[in-house]
Amino acid sequence: MAEAERIIGTPDTPRAGGTEPEESSDAAAPDEQPAGRGRRRIAVLFTVALVAYLLDLSSKMLVVAKLEHHEPIAVIGDLLRFEAIRNAGAAFGIGEAFTVIFTAIAACVIVVIARLARKLYSLPWAIALGLLLGGALGNLTDRIFRSPGVFKGAVVDFIAPANFAVFNLADSAIVCGGILIVILSFRGLDPDGTVHKD
Repeated sequence: MAEAERIIGTPDTPRAGGTEPEESSDAAAPDEQPAGRGRRRIAVLFTVALVAYLLDLSSKMLVVAKLEHHEPIAVIGDLLRFEAIRNAGAAFGIGEAFTVIFTAIAACVIVVIARLARKLYSLPWAIALGLLLGGALGNLTDRIFRSPGVFKGAVVDFIAPANFAVFNLADSAIVCGGILIVILSFRGLDPDGTVHKD
């Protein structure tokens, strides 16, 4: 009986001095560092997204309250003015007949970014994806909650450079995030922090 207890009980019995817990703790330590770094990058992503979203949302609320149905405001002579318009198309007024499609695309972009966040260990990628996420959320909010209806809402645009389309801060965030992603891709930096060379 004692022999059976010795054979069965040995694997569950810690060694004297607690050496097994120490070995288990040491083995887990290398895995904790990448996980912690990943969580910090995810925090950066969502912080950048939140800042971009809130800036876009507050600017649109101010434009609707103070600028819509009023004369444009000259910011830099004839080079730049603020002019409130409602845009049913994509960024810079493209494709006004496909509002629902652009709404679905924006929703898909948000889902893809959320999935990428789980494997995110690169700070530049976190910033780029945060800009994309904040911009997509900003314009998606307009699509859902503004007239003429849910998923058909017109986006509020107000930044009007001379000889260029009118846009908003969400469009700017999306474009900046996209440019940064292109640069990172050309440099061979992946979202997981690894660098590859073709």
